[in-house]
Amino acid sequence: MPGAVRGFVPALALLAALSVMVDAATTPSSGRSELQLELGDLLVQDDRYWESISVYNRAKEGATPDQLERASAGLLRALIYVAEFEAAYREAQLLEGLSPQDPERRALYGEGFWANGLFDEAEEVFRDVLAESPSSPGGHYGMAKSLSSRSRYEEALTEIQAALAADPEPPEYQFTLAAIYRNLKRFDEAADALDRFSDGLGGDRMLENGGLAQGEARFLRSFGDRVPFEMPDNGKIIHTLPFRVIDDKVIVRASINGGDPIDMVVDSGAEQMVMTPPTARDAGIESISTTISAGVGDVGFRYLELGRVDSLRIGTFEVHNLPVLIKNPSLTGLPEQRVRNSISPLALGLSARIDYRNRHLILAKSLPIEPTDVELPMRLNRLAVVRGRVNGQQPKSFVVDTGGEVISISLATARGLGTSPFRHIQLNVYGTSGWDPQAYLLPGVDLAFNQITYDNYSVVVLNLHRPSALLGFRIGGIIGHSFLSNYVVSMDLERSLLGLRRY
Repeated sequence: MPGAVRGFVPALALLAALSVMVDAATTPSSGRSELQLELGDLLVQDDRYWESISVYNRAKEGATPDQLERASAGLLRALIYVAEFEAAYREAQLLEGLSPQDPERRALYGEGFWANGLFDEAEEVFRDVLAESPSSPGGHYGMAKSLSSRSRYEEALTEIQAALAADPEPPEYQFTLAAIYRNLKRFDEAADALDRFSDGLGGDRMLENGGLAQGEARFLRSFGDRVPFEMPDNGKIIHTLPFRVIDDKVIVRASINGGDPIDMVVDSGAEQMVMTPPTARDAGIESISTTISAGVGDVGFRYLELGRVDSLRIGTFEVHNLPVLIKNPSLTGLPEQRVRNSISPLALGLSARIDYRNRHLILAKSLPIEPTDVELPMRLNRLAVVRGRVNGQQPKSFVVDTGGEVISISLATARGLGTSPFRHIQLNVYGTSGWDPQAYLLPGVDLAFNQITYDNYSVVVLNLHRPSALLGFRIGGIIGHSFLSNYVVSMDLERSLLGLRRY
């Protein structure tokens, strides 16, 4: 709260001064741009990003080349912060076209590509920046995120530490450091980084994110001396587990904290293990902290409970000390079959192979190499994503969701196609955050995932804005059971590949 009070009065004072000075007919265009730039920068310093967007846009009018570059950079940064990823990408293209020499501005338009789900293009920018400016904090920060998304966490740690050594101020560097430490199972260090992240926030960001970060830090420290995700075999044994398919979902039988086996969905579209309140209560799992979640549905963002599972056993596979998201408070009005417990092998740090025809699930740190018909590069940006094209346009990032049922695209992707559907077929779609009133069926779409094509296909259109905002990049769509069940599916974290073998 002190950060908000500290910046509020100066910002208002400057705004009042500008309202007089900018309107003066004698003020040159470049002078007006300079004043708008100063105001925009001050608003950003006060974490008032939405207000800064219109200011930076006004600063472009009559700007000198240098002022235009500064305005574009400020606007892009603000758009990313408020999760306006489509507009951020357009601004990134503008900034790239201005050919900035400053390495941090170049790294910034790489961030704009990243926010649009164009991870390969963003990584290329970050590599180019570091090749010419090896000490660039923005370049190291971008590479840290990119390497982490390919499960190369030790290398990612080196990059984010280099970014912090060059510039220790940006709170987002600490947030990324925390995420990398968590993936390395170094929970205490992740908690320390979250504390530093929270301390570096001010204004509305502190109110919105500081408390969540502090709660997450408290949760991570609750593990104490326990080894997170401890596996008796250290993940070296290859486990072949039977499953059933119910309602287009892969179901395994699992024992939690030594209790009787229950059904759990194998859901790569979840960031971590998920439980209903009754299941958590029966297993003796208590709430330790809260976190924020977002999914498809009209509820949008939700505050849910975090707990700790002491043991999980699925057949021969066993793991101890893992986080669990407890869906409390529960949503009402959802079909009963939608309220389920789930586990994501990827969240455990394991690769997985799903043989839909023979009903076998293979879990291992290192999957046995088998022939595939198609291999799609896969990144794990909290969720597993691959690239696909819609109507031959620019690649989009599609979430690989074994808990989903159909192929869907986002509202933003659908709007970007530039055509109105011949038929607008409204659908009753319910997701993890309730009913999606904007969902509809869009026929006549062409999809391509490398050599896999779906021509004149009907896709479900969903509002994915809030999940995108939570993940930090624009989700282009989701591939679920109707896509995946045609193949033996290998989600290989070691090789960062989605392997598909046709039946």
